[in-house]
Amino acid sequence: MLRLLLLRHAKAAWPPGILDVDRPLAARGQEASLVMGNYLKRERLDPDLAIVSSARRTQETWERVQPILCDIEMRPDGRIYEAPVGRLLEVVREVEPATGTLLLIGHNPGFEELAKHLIGEGDMDGILRLGQKYPSAGLAVIDFDLESWGDVAQKTGRLERFVTPKFLGNGEDD
Repeated sequence: MLRLLLLRHAKAAWPPGILDVDRPLAARGQEASLVMGNYLKRERLDPDLAIVSSARRTQETWERVQPILCDIEMRPDGRIYEAPVGRLLEVVREVEPATGTLLLIGHNPGFEELAKHLIGEGDMDGILRLGQKYPSAGLAVIDFDLESWGDVAQKTGRLERFVTPKFLGNGEDD
C-alpha cells in the first residue's frame, strides 16, 4: 500500500512589492503549520519522503513541520509551484517504490484538482468538504492499493481523511 499526504501550504502574507513565489507565511500560517505538524505526528502519519514546492511559503511550512516529524528526506521541486494536475501527477509517479508514504507540500488549485482526480472512494464527509474548499494547511490523506507510484492514476486512490486546522478546532480555514 502507498500513502500520499497532500499538505497545502499554510496561510501566506501579501507584503507589497513581493513576487508571489517569495510570499512568506503569515503569523496564522506559522501557527497552522505547527498544528498540522503535531497532527501528523500524533496520528503517526510519518512520511518517508517530503517533496516541497520551491515557493517560500511552502518551504516555511516545511521548516515548521519538519522538526516535529524528525529525520525525513526533503526534496525541493520547482515543478510543484502553480502546477496543474498533469505535472503534479508526473512528480508523484517518479517517486521510487521504496517510499511507502509520500508528503507533498504545495499549492491550490493544483492540490484540490489532484485530490479530486485521484480519489475514487473513501471518507464521504472528507470528499464533500474537500470539494467545497481546500484551505490553507489542508491535508488530504490518500491511500492506494498499489505497489508502485508509477501506477497511480485517476480514481485509484481512497480518501482516508481530509483535515484542516479549523476541523481540528484550531482557528479558521483560509
